[in-house]
Amino acid sequence: MSSVAAQPAAVFGYRPGVSGGVCFLEERLVLHAAGAACAQFHTDQRWHKFIPGREKSRGVRALAVSRNRRYLAVSETAEEEPALTVYELTAGPPLRRRTLTAAELPAREAVSLAFSPDGRYLVAATGPPEAQLALWLWEKQWLLAVVSLEAGGSGVCQVSFSPQDDAQICVTGNGFFKLFRYSEGTLKQINLQKGEPQNYLCHAWLSEEEIICGTATGKLFLFETGELLWQRDVEYRTPPKELEEGRRAKDYVSSSDVSGEPTSEDNGSLQDSVPQISAVAAYSKGFACSSSPGVVLLFEKTNEKEVYKESQEIWLPQDLFTTVPKPLGRQDIICICFSPSEEAMVVSTTKNQLYMFTMPSTDYLKEESSHFEYLHFPLHSASITGLDVCIRRPIVATCSLDKSVRVWNYKTNTLELYKEFWEEAYAVALHPTGLFCLVGFSDKLRFISLLYEDMHVFKDFPVRECRECSFSNGGHLFAAVNGNVIQIYSCTTFENTNNLKGHSGKIRAVKWSADDSKCFSCDTHGAVYEWNLSTGKREMECVLTSCIYSSIALHSDSRIIFAVGSDQTLKEISESSIQHEVPAFDVVYTAVAVSHSGDMVFVGTSLGTVRAMQYPLPLCKDFNEYQAHAGAVTKMSVTNDDLFLLTASEDGSIFFWKVYRKKGKILKREKEFEYAEEVLIMKSDIEEKSRAMLDLQIRVKELQTENDYQLRLKDMSCYEKIKELEETFTQELESLKNKHQILQAEKNNQEMQHQLQLSELMNKHAKEMRELESDSNQKLLMENEKYQELQVNSQRMQEEYEKQLHNLQESKNRALEELTDYYEEKLNEKSLLLEEAEEDMRQQLQAHEEIKKQIEEDEDREIQDIKMKYERRLVEERESNLQLKGEIGVMNKRLNSLQKELKERNSDIEDMKLEQQNLQGVIKSLEKDISMLNTNIEKRTNTIQEKEKHIYDLKKKNQELEKFKFVLDHRIEQFRKQIESRENDIKIMKEQIHKMERELEQLHKENTQLKLNITQLQQKLKATDNELHKERQKKQNMEALIKRFKMDLHNCVGFIQDYKKLKAGIRELYTKYVQQLEMVEMEEVDTDLQQEYMRQREYLERNLAALKKKAVKDQESHQAAYTRIMQENVSLIKEINDLRQELTVAHTQVHDLQSALRLTKKKQAIQDAAPSNEMLSSPAVLRVNAQKENEKIIEMQLLEIQHLRDQIQEKGQGLEAQPLLYGMLPKLNLERSHKTHQH
Repeated sequence: MSSVAAQPAAVFGYRPGVSGGVCFLEERLVLHAAGAACAQFHTDQRWHKFIPGREKSRGVRALAVSRNRRYLAVSETAEEEPALTVYELTAGPPLRRRTLTAAELPAREAVSLAFSPDGRYLVAATGPPEAQLALWLWEKQWLLAVVSLEAGGSGVCQVSFSPQDDAQICVTGNGFFKLFRYSEGTLKQINLQKGEPQNYLCHAWLSEEEIICGTATGKLFLFETGELLWQRDVEYRTPPKELEEGRRAKDYVSSSDVSGEPTSEDNGSLQDSVPQISAVAAYSKGFACSSSPGVVLLFEKTNEKEVYKESQEIWLPQDLFTTVPKPLGRQDIICICFSPSEEAMVVSTTKNQLYMFTMPSTDYLKEESSHFEYLHFPLHSASITGLDVCIRRPIVATCSLDKSVRVWNYKTNTLELYKEFWEEAYAVALHPTGLFCLVGFSDKLRFISLLYEDMHVFKDFPVRECRECSFSNGGHLFAAVNGNVIQIYSCTTFENTNNLKGHSGKIRAVKWSADDSKCFSCDTHGAVYEWNLSTGKREMECVLTSCIYSSIALHSDSRIIFAVGSDQTLKEISESSIQHEVPAFDVVYTAVAVSHSGDMVFVGTSLGTVRAMQYPLPLCKDFNEYQAHAGAVTKMSVTNDDLFLLTASEDGSIFFWKVYRKKGKILKREKEFEYAEEVLIMKSDIEEKSRAMLDLQIRVKELQTENDYQLRLKDMSCYEKIKELEETFTQELESLKNKHQILQAEKNNQEMQHQLQLSELMNKHAKEMRELESDSNQKLLMENEKYQELQVNSQRMQEEYEKQLHNLQESKNRALEELTDYYEEKLNEKSLLLEEAEEDMRQQLQAHEEIKKQIEEDEDREIQDIKMKYERRLVEERESNLQLKGEIGVMNKRLNSLQKELKERNSDIEDMKLEQQNLQGVIKSLEKDISMLNTNIEKRTNTIQEKEKHIYDLKKKNQELEKFKFVLDHRIEQFRKQIESRENDIKIMKEQIHKMERELEQLHKENTQLKLNITQLQQKLKATDNELHKERQKKQNMEALIKRFKMDLHNCVGFIQDYKKLKAGIRELYTKYVQQLEMVEMEEVDTDLQQEYMRQREYLERNLAALKKKAVKDQESHQAAYTRIMQENVSLIKEINDLRQELTVAHTQVHDLQSALRLTKKKQAIQDAAPSNEMLSSPAVLRVNAQKENEKIIEMQLLEIQHLRDQIQEKGQGLEAQPLLYGMLPKLNLERSHKTHQH
């Protein structure tokens, strides 16, 4: 084998028509179909790995990765027979484990593949003409079952296993949805298709029983166990306003850059507005599907009638690397996959593009419409027609029939520039400096400047359909093919200096000699010419009409030409003749490249393979061949340092190869080559950026002043807040101390109550134990009596049974003797028959053994399968029997314990019911108090909020006025500066220029500091993620602790009859869990919780201050009312005292009057005894009238006194019932007393 070797360093391309063409191998490792096989790409570390396919493979048709991401199945298109290859994805290069082939499959390729959940089985669906389903036990290469699907139209679209059942398979396609189950060596259909047949394009398993399917008419069907559960029509989606505005703006393209009209392809795609579900993928919350070009819809599961609801739209982005693109055509999304943790989603499109979207971690970050990002870079979507490298920079330029030109960096594996045009690009050439390029279009040849972020068309040349162009090694000339003529132009004056005529066919390649004095070309009529540029004539020619040349390459000394063409040979041409020919071994060579050292030759074939060989060329098959592209290699080139080989193909893929030699050693040059770092930029761009810099500097100054002022204000407010907080905290500390003392006292009281309750329970328990002992003793005595009676009965029964046994033995002996005589006679007869049968058996055994050998060979395989099945069943049944026996024993124990617990629980329930009634009464009273307090709190919070809004409005007005003041001060300073003379202005401007330069340097430093800050913030983010993980771990620990506590509590309840053990168990529980929890709660105070606590505390302190002010005002009003009531009380007391004095006076008057009445009565009796009538006179009559009046007055006064006493008692009762602060004392109704006094 050749000592020259190559290894893929980077792969830029995607093969769209592959089932399961994109999948995740790890969280950040993506596998996708590229070229003729697969490529791995790491999204963080940005490295590529290529997994080559089988020999003579024409590309991948289907991919599948096992659930554990350990195995990869690949279906490849081949000429000989269909083949499925299974790789083991280890840490090193993938290992090829098995290659599955089967003569039963008539199709050339498998359209869809799927692994079973355990990775043991592999199912494959083949395409037309006969759609079939095949199931393998792939590790043993056994084809277990094959079923014909009878699929019409385009055939099978997708096949998959159930996520939890190894025997259940789902297949969908045009007109059918089928579920199969593997049992007894066959695949049996388990569902019946109902309704109209649909064209099912894709499906995904949402659970063990649910499958979501998408159709070509934009419908989603949800099947559960094969029956339709839910369906939905998805509407055609149009791009959001942002993308539409971007497209409209990009339609207005200047005529200097591009010209022409959009293609009919794009117009047709825009008019086509029929929705179709082209891809579906399931994830934990629901599923994702694509219903329209360029959009993915996320559906999440709900508990409503509509089982799944749309939650988010994700759109493909506009091209970020282009400034003047054409409008995007139709990009149908054909594959969707999620990462193992569902943090990222990757999709592939029909335009050979790969996109990635990072899923939002929470619902708060989720937006209605989001956008994808490119997985690595925008890729070519059509055949690559041109490829070229330069000397001064590590870049390579490519052009394609997708109307784009791209500039790649093969050192960093990145895309530096990308631009789309209106016409197809046929050829590209890079200037040796790497600052300019030539691109050949259908109407013109354009000289383009490669700017920092754009491509600028500098000059147009009237060269139509230029298929080849090339710069000279010195960069002062370039050659362009115009039909059959090679035109030479100057790069400085852009004049046509020479025209090389002589080719009769289409020119396929143009190469320059090392000193740029000669030019070499080849055409389709088998001619290879050497041109002298000074004379414009041919110096050397080699014509072979039977060969159509496709490419040539020059040796480093420019004397040897390597040419490839349609005759399947590599030719070495020198001195106008073919010196050497190397056969291609049934393959057509399409491209050739030679290293600058001249000792390595690389050839591309029509199958897409790359061959590396050593110079001088070998006669035999001495080369290394590598699987790469799925189409013919169109262009290839070796870099100036001979370290990289670059190849491009018709399938739109680009490969960067690292060149090795001598057992894997990288080639090294004698001198290390330094690449240029200069970049072109337009003057207008510099001016725009300088203006932006000036605006930003002014803005920075303004922001600095504003920030300084705001910082001062914040400092002032912070100092005031700190003082207020110190005061409030000291008050709260005192209140908390008082509360602590109160709680300690309550705790002591509760402990005393618990001790009393325990003593009562112990006494009750002792009484119950005594009663139970007495009952059990009585039961034991009764059972002893029964036992003695049973013993007597059993002795009688034994005697009777012994007699019966003796009689039976005698009868048995007689029957035995008779039977022996009868059977001995029969034995003699049978022995004779046996001898005859043995001779027949010997003859039959010989024939039987021959048949047996044939049967055993046929049935061995079936026996092994049956044996495996029944052994599994035996093991499962034994395990289940053991489990059932253990469960029966456990259940018996539980029954006994539960019966005991039932009795105990019944007594506890009665006690608890009594306690519940008491507690319900307490709860009702407390709820009333709470409702009253809540109403008071709501009223006070409303007043506080209104005041805070007013304060906030005032602060806003104040800030606006301060900003206005700042602007006015700034303008005053500017006007003062303008008053100064021009000479001072010139000096100031010079100083300002120096300052600006310094500030620029400072800004650069600040930018670097900001980048460092960003990295620090990212580290903080990681730290927060770690803290989150810790918190989750704490949660799990707490749950485990709760489980342990429940188990210990259950064990403790088992000692409920033994009060000492129960008490000890409760103490252990308290010491074990309560103290630990208190310590844990003290330690697990989080900073975020403290901040939240401080914020709430400030809010409550403000409320408390407002409530205190309100309380002071209420207290003042209550104090005034209190003083007024006291004054009224004093006046009333004075009136009561006066009335009491009047009562005493009235009593004395009554007493005097009564004594006077007695005296008058005595005197009257004496006078009546006197016989004389003369003594009677008018004064006596007057006295009698006076006495009657006095008696009436006394009666009236007594009634008034009684009435006053009743009033005093009533008022005294009213004063006791009503407090002084909450009501006014009613005034005494003394009108009656005044009236009586007047009377």
